[in-house]
Amino acid sequence: MEEITFIMDIAKEAMEKSLDHLDKAFVNIRAGKANPAMLSSVKIEYYGAQTPLSQVANINTPDAQTLSVQPWDKTQIPDIEKAILVANLGFNPSNNGESVIINIPPLTEERRKDLVKLAKSEAENAKVGIRSSRKDANNELKKIALSEDQLGNAEVDVQTMTDGYIKKVDEKYTSKEDEIMTV
Repeated sequence: MEEITFIMDIAKEAMEKSLDHLDKAFVNIRAGKANPAMLSSVKIEYYGAQTPLSQVANINTPDAQTLSVQPWDKTQIPDIEKAILVANLGFNPSNNGESVIINIPPLTEERRKDLVKLAKSEAENAKVGIRSSRKDANNELKKIALSEDQLGNAEVDVQTMTDGYIKKVDEKYTSKEDEIMTV
């Protein structure tokens, strides 16, 4: 039935969004290696508007432990340094007159464990989102006129899809945990 397919597609889309959100959350959990995405949450006051740092500067990684932020307008360097400090990412930026340099400190064992806990929390949030999508799909299935067999089969299909997405979350979490704990 078209209605079942439609409900399944909506549930799949919602579950995909939960995975996408998890990927974005994991990017912000640094594992000791420099990555331009670490500064994705930094916004700078630029001509009266809060602007993402990536829109006013080039962000590069000259090596695995360093981020280099080269603003297109050199007068923005002090504002960029301030914005990075205000973002409370645990970075201590410095500048050489041309760019802002951020040395990524190596992670302590305790900090690594905290980051693993944070990653686990994000993974659990993704699972909650996926289960919520399952619940919504099952509720929608109950609203349409289906025989008990059709409803049962559709709910089994929704559960199978849910299990697949939960497995993907677990795989992403395990991969992130390995990345964080690797020295």
